[in-house]
Amino acid sequence: MVISKKSWFTMICLACLMLVLGACSSNNSSEESSSEKKVTDAVGEMTFPANPKKILAPNMEDYLVTLGLTPAAQWSIGTSVHTYLQDKLADVPLISWDMPIEDVIEAEPDLIMFESEAAIQEGMYEEYTKVAPTYVFKSEDTEDWRTQLTVMGELFGKKDTAEKAIEDYEQKAEDAKAQVKEAIGDESAAIIWVTGGQFFVFEGDRYASNVLYKDLGIKMPTYISDLGESQDVWQAISLEALADLDADHLFIAAAANEEGIETLEKSSVYKSIPAVEKDQVYFFEDSSNWTTNAKIANDVTIDLVLESIKK
Repeated sequence: MVISKKSWFTMICLACLMLVLGACSSNNSSEESSSEKKVTDAVGEMTFPANPKKILAPNMEDYLVTLGLTPAAQWSIGTSVHTYLQDKLADVPLISWDMPIEDVIEAEPDLIMFESEAAIQEGMYEEYTKVAPTYVFKSEDTEDWRTQLTVMGELFGKKDTAEKAIEDYEQKAEDAKAQVKEAIGDESAAIIWVTGGQFFVFEGDRYASNVLYKDLGIKMPTYISDLGESQDVWQAISLEALADLDADHLFIAAAANEEGIETLEKSSVYKSIPAVEKDQVYFFEDSSNWTTNAKIANDVTIDLVLESIKK
């Protein structure tokens, strides 16, 4: 068969076009695919699956959503969930915080992730590995949410997405910090969580306190700095212990009809707190963003802080 010069030219053009389109497709999907790989986690070496679709990562849903991933089931304590994420996870089924093996099997995950070895119920690690590849984060990778998001981005082939999310947050925090300074100057603030009739004061490095003191530059009350670093287990404080809380602003997270609020508001100790005397107390029925330290939670906290102090 004789092929004319014109036909040859057309074929060459089509071939070039296919190569260009293929390259573009490859670039566009570079963060949508990853290869199975050997990685080392807190337990040892494991094979991280390529492009897992059904992921169980209890209490790490914020990270998955930030990376554009939807979990197979979401962490819960009873019916309590990360309320601030429900616009993204409303249709995602719940799984109990202690990850019952029968519920894990029912979820049919192709990847299970835990924030630490301590987050795994005693004697259950091997059982989970029989269901799906199980990745356990090293402690040094979870000390800061930025590091953890970066690690997850690398594992899922979404490093650029993770970096962009961190960059966006840093810019948001920087802008908000200037607004906070203008609104309250050098006044201090503290966070209290009231639940089950008990009172929990956030130390300077616990969850949303990192947003207040580190990211927004709000002054830490002496009472909070004297508490020292947070411990793994929360310790409730007595109402009387709040007598020394020298905060100019107070953020209180408590569910609707929480019994401890009535007790708090009736006490003379509470009424003597500077923030109460200045009428600079802000109540929030949802505690989920305050008790989580991750990108979307911190975005929400910044918005609520600004909304509160600028009223």
